[in-house]
Amino acid sequence: MAGTGLLVIGDVVTDVVALHGGSARSGLAVGTDTAADIVLRPGGSGANTASWAAWLGADARILTRAGFDTADWHAAELRRFGVRPHLRVDPDRPTAVVIAMVDVTGERSMLTNRGAGGHIGTGDWDETLLDGVGHLHLSGYTLFAEPGLHLSRLAMAEASLRGVSISVDPASTGFLRSFGVERFVQETLPAQLVIPNLDEALLLTGETTAERAAESLSLRYGAAAVKLGSRGALMAREGKLAARVPALTTEVVDSIGAGDAFAAGLLTALLSGATDEVALDAGRRAGAEAVTVLGGRPRVLPSDLGTRELYPLNAN
Repeated sequence: MAGTGLLVIGDVVTDVVALHGGSARSGLAVGTDTAADIVLRPGGSGANTASWAAWLGADARILTRAGFDTADWHAAELRRFGVRPHLRVDPDRPTAVVIAMVDVTGERSMLTNRGAGGHIGTGDWDETLLDGVGHLHLSGYTLFAEPGLHLSRLAMAEASLRGVSISVDPASTGFLRSFGVERFVQETLPAQLVIPNLDEALLLTGETTAERAAESLSLRYGAAAVKLGSRGALMAREGKLAARVPALTTEVVDSIGAGDAFAAGLLTALLSGATDEVALDAGRRAGAEAVTVLGGRPRVLPSDLGTRELYPLNAN
């Protein structure tokens, strides 16, 4: 019998976040200096999702792979938010690093070195990781290297045998194109829920609207929750639109981690038995809070965890 815990399989990353005064059009100054506020933050799509889920009240665990250089720091940062880290240390490689350049609109451009994260594989798996787990969530980045692809197949197969539900976040249009769109869908069909952003949803389906893309994906997976950024989010089930919520108005500081926070809010609510509309609302609230923070994790301290409500943002 499945439990109530959430197991995330995904990346942990050292984020170097540079907030500069340019825009997507003007870009960075070439051949000279551009002033920026630069911070170092723990990140990674999978680790962000697990951290937000724990912050929202879920029994969140993560299976991830970090490098010899910063593994202890990343494990401690995950525990700060109540995550149970199953962190495998790579003795030969550093932790993945992302340099994120964030413009005045909150939009970001990223340079990525997957480091140890690109080598997570079946050797890191233990079937006891599913003990007490009711839902398995896969970051799409895991599938984009061969060892992680084999791990994903194994984890989904064992989750299915245990009656554990599965979701997947496609993660990146660039990696999706390189991996192969139809190949990605075929590899992740054991999942009952896919959580793409709009660009990913359109790429995965070839459709031209969010609604049709969500409906198409829900015919393949069973359910699709599409993140629409400033337009909110929508959910489709079995080929039909099931729920939709508008975005919340908030000041955008940094969009890093907003989609990860959305997934955490959505999954935490669904695990508690919420309806699709309530789950979408929980997702958008977590995403709205995420964009007010520099970096991809919640702003709270561990001492705050016990006092947080499941859906912490105000409705207005």
